[in-house]
Amino acid sequence: MADQAFQVDLRGVVDLLSRHLYASPRVYLRELLQNAVDAITARGGGGGRVVIETGGGALRVHDDGVGLTADEVHTLLATIGRSSKRDELGFARHDFLGQFGIGLLSGFLVADEIEVVSRSARGGDAVRWTGRSEGGYRVEPGERDEPGTTVTLRPRPGSAELLSAPVVAELARTYGSLLPIELVVDGVAVTGDGPPWRASYPGPAARRRALERYCEELYGFTPFDVVDLEVAEAGLSGVAFVLPEPVSPTARAAHRVYLKRMLLAESVQGLLPEWAFFVRCVVDAGELRPTASREALFEDELLESAREGLGEVLRQWLVRLAETDPPKLRAFLRLHQLGVKAMALHDDAMLRIVDRWMEYETSAGPMTLHEFRRRHPDGRFTGSVEEFRRLSAVAGAQGVGLVNGGYVHDTEIIERLPDLDPDVRLTRLDAAELTTTFGVLDPAAELALRPFLATAQRAVERLGCEVVVRDFDPASLPALYLTSRDAQFREELSRAREEAGELWADVLGAVGATTGVERPQLVLNYRNPLTRRVTALGADGPVEPAVQALYGQALLLGHHPLRPADTAVLNRSFIGLLEWAVHPPEAGQ
Repeated sequence: MADQAFQVDLRGVVDLLSRHLYASPRVYLRELLQNAVDAITARGGGGGRVVIETGGGALRVHDDGVGLTADEVHTLLATIGRSSKRDELGFARHDFLGQFGIGLLSGFLVADEIEVVSRSARGGDAVRWTGRSEGGYRVEPGERDEPGTTVTLRPRPGSAELLSAPVVAELARTYGSLLPIELVVDGVAVTGDGPPWRASYPGPAARRRALERYCEELYGFTPFDVVDLEVAEAGLSGVAFVLPEPVSPTARAAHRVYLKRMLLAESVQGLLPEWAFFVRCVVDAGELRPTASREALFEDELLESAREGLGEVLRQWLVRLAETDPPKLRAFLRLHQLGVKAMALHDDAMLRIVDRWMEYETSAGPMTLHEFRRRHPDGRFTGSVEEFRRLSAVAGAQGVGLVNGGYVHDTEIIERLPDLDPDVRLTRLDAAELTTTFGVLDPAAELALRPFLATAQRAVERLGCEVVVRDFDPASLPALYLTSRDAQFREELSRAREEAGELWADVLGAVGATTGVERPQLVLNYRNPLTRRVTALGADGPVEPAVQALYGQALLLGHHPLRPADTAVLNRSFIGLLEWAVHPPEAGQ
C-alpha cells in the first residue's frame, strides 16, 4: 500500500493555536515582528527597517529583509511547521527569533485571510501569497520594487480593535521597543537606544537614577537597589531590581524576558533560583530557547546553568554589600531575611553573612550569632519560639545564654555553624538542664519542707509531674514547669495513643515502652514570697489546691498545651481556694 500524506484541517490548527498555544490573540503582532526581524537578519548588512501601517481597514507590516522567491513561498508558507530558520540537520539557527514555522499562522487569530507580497534579495520577480483560514491558498505575481516583504491582515468581525491604531502602537512598543532595527508605526518611531542597562550615561549616579525610573515605569516601585546581571554562556544581560518591601517567599516571582531584544513575556517564571524571590528582573538573552508559544523559556541545561549563574551574581552582590556598606546590608536583611536564610542553608558565604550581620532574639536582647557566641561560648538555643519565650528570662537570670532558633531555617542555620568554625559549641537546650543551674536549699530548710513536698506531690501525682523546690531568679516567678525532650516525646506519644485506633495504639504502646521514665518537673521558686508562704501552710492549710493552682499558672505562663486533666485540676484548685477563702477552718469551728 502506498504511503499517504497527512491531511491538515487548518481551521482546527488555528483553533488549537488560539485556545492552547497562545495565551492571547494579541501575540499576532509579536509573531509578525519576529518574522520581519528574522528576514532582516537573514539579509545581513546590519540595520534594517520595519514599518507598520494601520488604516484603510487593514494592517500592513513592511520589512526590507531578505524576501522570498516563488519556490520558497510554495515551500515555506504552505507547509505548517516548516521554517527557513533551520539548517540542514534540523537544528534551529540561533540568530533567528522564530524557529518553529508556525508564527505566520498567528495572523489567523485576528483575520480570515493573510496576504504576503515578497521580493527576494537574491533576484526574481515579486510574488503574492494569499492564505485562507479554511486551508486554501493561492500564489500569483505580485508588485514590489525593492527586496523585502509586506504582510497584510484585514480583521475578521470582532477583531477590529486588535488591529486599530492605538492597540497596534501599544503592542509594537511592548514587544519591539528594544529591537536593534528601526521600527516605525504610522510614522512614529518606536525603537530608541536599546536596553537601558546598556545605554551610555554621564556617570554612575545618572545611570542609577535612569534605571530606577525604568523600574518605576515597569513595576511601579522604586527599587531598594539595582544589580547588574550577566551570564555570558547564555548571552544574557540585564538588571535585577531589589524589592523595597518584604514579600512572601512562596510568591511566584515573574520577570520580564527579551530574546534577542524581542519581548518574550512580561511574567516569565523559573529564571532565577527559588530563594531569589526578593528581586524582579529585566533581561535580554541571546542563547536561551523559548517554548513554541514564545511565552516561556524552555527548560534545558542551558537555562539551568543560566539560573545558577544569576544566583551567583546575586550572592556576590550580597557579599560585596557586607564588605562595602554594612548599614545597607542590615536594612536589606530586615526586609528579606528569609531569602538570605534559605541561601545560607547551602552556601558558606551566605552563612557567614547571616552569622555576622543578621540579628537573632537572645536572652540578652537582639544580637548577631557571632556576638552571641563571643559572649556565651557555651550558649544554648531553642528549637521553637514558644520554648524560647517560656525559658529566656529564666535562662538569662541563671547566666545561661539562650538564642531563639524557632523561626524558619534558624535551627538548621545554627546547626550549620560548625561548618564555619569547628569550635562552635551552641547546643540545643534541654529544659530539664536548667534545674542544675538553680540554687538548692540548705539541708535544714529542705528537711523542714518534707511534709509539704509529700502533700504537694500527691496534688499533682496523677498529672505525671514531679514537685521540687529550688531557689532561682527571677524572684517574681513563683513556679516553672520544665519538661525534657524525652518527657515531651512521651507526652506526645501518649496523646497519639489516645487518638489512634486499636492497632496503632498497640504499636505506639510498644514504642513508648522503650523510653525512659523521666517526668516533667514543677519547680517551685523558694525565692518568691508567695511560693514561700504556700510552703509554710500547715496541715490544715489548702496545700493541695494551692500547689495545683501554681501548677496551672506555670502551664499558662509557659504556653504549654492544656490537657483535659490539667483544665479540670485548674478549675478544682480555683474553686478549692475560693471555698477556703470564704470558709476557712477557723470560721467553721
